[in-house]
Amino acid sequence: MKNVYMENLGCAKNQVDAETLIKLLEDDDFVLTEQVEQADLILVNTCGFIESAREESINSFFSLHEANSKAKIVLTGCMAQRYADQLEKELGEASAIFGNRDLSKIHEVVRQVFSGERVISVPSYPPRETEVYERDLLLSFPGSAYLKISEGCNHWCSYCAIPLIRGELRSKPKQTILAEARDLISRGIREINLIAQDLAAYGTDDSDRTSKFMELLADLTALPGDFFIRLLYIHPDAFPASLPSFIATHPKVLPYFDIPFQHADTTVLRSMGRTGTKESHLALIEQIRSAVPDAVLRSTILLGYPGEDEAAFAQVLDFLKKARLDWVGSFLYSREEGTKAYALRNDRDHRKAYKVAAAFQKELEALQAPITGNNLQRFVGKEYDILIEELVEGEDLAIGRMYAQAPEVDGLTVVVGRNLKAGQMVRCGIKRVNGLDLEAIPVAGAMHG
Repeated sequence: MKNVYMENLGCAKNQVDAETLIKLLEDDDFVLTEQVEQADLILVNTCGFIESAREESINSFFSLHEANSKAKIVLTGCMAQRYADQLEKELGEASAIFGNRDLSKIHEVVRQVFSGERVISVPSYPPRETEVYERDLLLSFPGSAYLKISEGCNHWCSYCAIPLIRGELRSKPKQTILAEARDLISRGIREINLIAQDLAAYGTDDSDRTSKFMELLADLTALPGDFFIRLLYIHPDAFPASLPSFIATHPKVLPYFDIPFQHADTTVLRSMGRTGTKESHLALIEQIRSAVPDAVLRSTILLGYPGEDEAAFAQVLDFLKKARLDWVGSFLYSREEGTKAYALRNDRDHRKAYKVAAAFQKELEALQAPITGNNLQRFVGKEYDILIEELVEGEDLAIGRMYAQAPEVDGLTVVVGRNLKAGQMVRCGIKRVNGLDLEAIPVAGAMHG
């Protein structure tokens, strides 16, 4: 047997790929190790979405290679998929460059590597009926898991390289998704996080081009078991009109809406390839809150896109003041070769705009932080189920999340209590807001799950 070390970078969709790769390697008698020095094989599952993510991926690669230069080291994931030819020439330290469209090919890649070959493998997607999705180890905190319902994207937003990396939309067969969900539920998973580039686009790659997402969601909620579903990433231009009322009447689906509006200036939005406006986005938010009073809304704003000026950014600030979203993340535009927006300005102008956008980002964060803090106050004095993620060593404290907090991206709930266990659901009273986090204590008879 040989040991394998997995370094997973990037988004939740990448994490699902990493979990699948671990299972495939375990089937080949590899044993996962958390100590890179003990590894015979190192996998670096990279992100290639924006420049900063690629820099992190390369830095991680060299750090791991330095920590254990005797191990075979494979660069895989999105960066490997998109830049295989370039990496073949520039990353001689890599034992293999392996794309992410047919993960089952890891078997032959690794066999070749251990026979002394250097491998560059960027296979196409396999037939859907033969694609592998099985996972044993989940890299999430106990009690939570991601379930990917599709690959790729057909929106082709002008700034986004995802279709170049992952390809066009490729919906997973519904029965496969349901089987995965049943397996997760049977393993005691309480929180199933549905992920895709756009959940609502599910099924639009079929011949009739209509979304099958609401049908899938209805079938998932009909599954027996004590679990709940969190929806992550729904494109605002394709938001299902019936979703808020569905969530209002189906308690298994958390009233949590992750809608990446990206901007509020109409000219910028049109250049991005989006059809919404500040007014239509505000109307959608109002519709959701009217139908689902407990709704929590998260969004993402892209700053520094070509054509964004002070006036355009002012539209963003006005939007955030009126929307009063619960959570807002922001990122700076990365000039990605092959995207429609790449030709909108040269590299010199991009560097200048990037500095301006970084200042915009600080202003946005200063505006949004008190909005988020004020919104969190509505939970104080009420009781909620908290999913315990991890215990604080040496303290009667645990870190968890309530429905208003998605994994990795939002604040946390600190639970003061004894005999808590990771993966457990605990009924707690929210005592106060601390920054962007909550503090809570278990109520009598709170332990379950």
